[in-house]
Amino acid sequence: MKGQTLTKGEMQVMNILWDMQQGACVADIQKQYPEPKPAYTTIATFLKILEQKGFVERRKGNAGKLHFYSPLMTRERYRRLVMDDVKQTFFGGSVKSLVSFFAEEDELTQDDINEILTILQNRKSG
Repeated sequence: MKGQTLTKGEMQVMNILWDMQQGACVADIQKQYPEPKPAYTTIATFLKILEQKGFVERRKGNAGKLHFYSPLMTRERYRRLVMDDVKQTFFGGSVKSLVSFFAEEDELTQDDINEILTILQNRKSG
């Protein structure tokens, strides 16, 4: 799974599963989409791909025909993997370069800067 990123469609399905915090069938996932909702078969295809990639597990429901899907990794773990890949790929593994990039590219308010400084100070003292 390392080095595998999710497509936009796969990410939408994963976000729904993470938000639901329990196993869900295709119809449950489809209900969580905003309009226009993707086709049932589209969501089923994403889930099949996510299972093949090792991001979700599938189990049979009590009725036997229905399948329920659950994430095999937390959102936080996936975020760490993606950000580590970005850091390594684009910033030579340097956190300083990564943070500098976002500080220069994004328009940070003084409140944003103060909050970031507080986070860094708390990490340093903790």
